[in-house]
Amino acid sequence: MKEFTPAPESASIVSVTDRVKPIALGMAVTSVHFLKERAAFVGGEETVAFVDSNCEITTVAVHSGGILSTASDGKRIVMGGDDGKVVSLDAKGEVTLLATDPKRRWIDAVALHADGAFAWSAGKTATVRSGKAEEKSIDVPSTVGGLAFAPKGLRLAIAHYNGVTLWFPNMAGSAEFLPWAGSHHAVAFSPDNKFLVTAMHEPALHGWRLADNRHMRMTGYPGRVRSMSWSAGGKGLATSGADTVIIWPFGSKDGPMGKEPAMLAPLQARVSVVACHPRNDILAAGYSDGTVLMVRMEDGAEILVRRNGTPPVAALAWNAKGTLLAFADENGDGGLLEL
Repeated sequence: MKEFTPAPESASIVSVTDRVKPIALGMAVTSVHFLKERAAFVGGEETVAFVDSNCEITTVAVHSGGILSTASDGKRIVMGGDDGKVVSLDAKGEVTLLATDPKRRWIDAVALHADGAFAWSAGKTATVRSGKAEEKSIDVPSTVGGLAFAPKGLRLAIAHYNGVTLWFPNMAGSAEFLPWAGSHHAVAFSPDNKFLVTAMHEPALHGWRLADNRHMRMTGYPGRVRSMSWSAGGKGLATSGADTVIIWPFGSKDGPMGKEPAMLAPLQARVSVVACHPRNDILAAGYSDGTVLMVRMEDGAEILVRRNGTPPVAALAWNAKGTLLAFADENGDGGLLEL
């Protein structure tokens, strides 16, 4: 990746900060998801806070300790905790216990499938429960770093040390192993099911073209990538980890192989979280200094949503229609923007 110099914040940037409804959650926040038209802010400990369009806050206790992992399909949030439990939270605020690890190990990762199946991991073991309540498990070589379901078929990607295991829970036979040295954490399939990408412990991404398992190295980051988001249609993968939003091209059969990424919205702060709009080529980016920007991918045009001067932005999400943007910093101070 080519070197880049962050540009100073422009004094003429379009601002919608006056249209943001402020939210004071009073708790540390790790992520946010929309369940219908309510934003559900996931706390670091025990609680999820629902926020409606009037910024009325309703809290729900979901775990008896730390919340370590979350996944959502817009209908429910599945969460794993350090209490060894997997729970779900629906749009009505109802909490359902889905599973309990027999050894009460931490639930490090969770994933949701469009057909209702879900997966979770504890230590080296990944478990899938299908819509028919059938439960199957697999052990991988080391502690699971991340889980993701393929968009087509019941196939689970399990990231771990030195690679990724691809597993069809409903098919007999050994799982497929995609090797690459190093520690792999977050993992994601491309929406067209042609590529698989992991965020590594080192400041890099690694990917595979699934047709032939050809490697894709995506390096050059100054920091570790902790947030990834596919653009509408899956032609680009936006990532954190630098002083600008890095967007890798996935519109061709070769993906980013031999191509430079786009670098948008540079600031004198590192991008901490990204969220692509569900329908348009627009993204939202949160930064380590508390700034939130909306960015048009075509030309990099920026709109200021929140000014800097706060802790890092930790949570960012659009609703399914792309008409609401929710965000919060690590301390739980955030906002809701209606477009």
